[in-house]
Amino acid sequence: MLELEGVTAGYGAITVLREVSLRVPEGASVCLLGANGAGKTTTLRTITGLVRLRSGRIRFAGARIDRLFPDQIVRRGLAMVPERREIFPFLSVEENLRIGAFSRRDRREVSHDLDRMMALFPLLRERLSQQAGTLSGGEQQMLAIARALMARPNLLLLDEPSLGLAPLLVQLMFQAIAAIRARGASLLIVEQNARMALSVTDYAYVLESGTVALEGNSAVLKSDSAVEETYLGQV
Repeated sequence: MLELEGVTAGYGAITVLREVSLRVPEGASVCLLGANGAGKTTTLRTITGLVRLRSGRIRFAGARIDRLFPDQIVRRGLAMVPERREIFPFLSVEENLRIGAFSRRDRREVSHDLDRMMALFPLLRERLSQQAGTLSGGEQQMLAIARALMARPNLLLLDEPSLGLAPLLVQLMFQAIAAIRARGASLLIVEQNARMALSVTDYAYVLESGTVALEGNSAVLKSDSAVEETYLGQV
C-alpha cells in the first residue's frame, strides 16, 4: 500500500532522512521507532507532502505521491494524526469530528461513523457539545484520532499517540489502536513507547540518525533483549 524507496529529505541545508526505505502492506500495522531527532516525524511529514523529498520515491496504492500537495495526498486516502493533535479548540467535539469528514459526500454514512467513533472512544460521547479546547490531553488525542478516522482513510498515520499522557490513558489509547487494527485498518505508528508500539503492530523499523538501522517482525524485536538494549532503550 505505502512504499518509501531511498527517501532523502530535510529542512533547508539540514538533511534529516538518508536513503530511507520502508513498506506498509495493505491491512498491516507498522511502527517506526527511534530516539528524539532520529527522523520519525520528518518521515511522516515527508509522506504527507509537508516536507519535500530531495531524492527517492514514495508510492501509495500503486501511484507516486511525492510530487503531490498535502490536500491531494489526503484525497488519495491517507490521514495523519499529528504529534500536537491540532484540533480546533473553539469548536465543539462534534464539529471537529464532522470536519474530519469534510471531503465526503455520503452524509448518512457520516452520521453512522459518528456513532462508531463514540463506540470506539466512549469518553467523547459525553462531550459532543463541549469545546474541544477544554478536553484533557488524553481526550484531545482520542478526538484527533477519531477525527482522522472520520475521513475513512485507507492508511492512518499516528505521530506519538501516547505523548504526554498518564500511564492509564496510554493503556486506553493503545487499546483503541488495537481495536482499530482489529478492524483491518492499515496503520503506520511513530512512537517512543517502543514496547507498547511493538505490542500492536506486525512489523517495525528503527531509525537511527535518519537511516533505517533495524527492521523486523514486531514480536521478534520485542522479545530480543540484545535489540532492546542496543536500539530501543527502556521500553
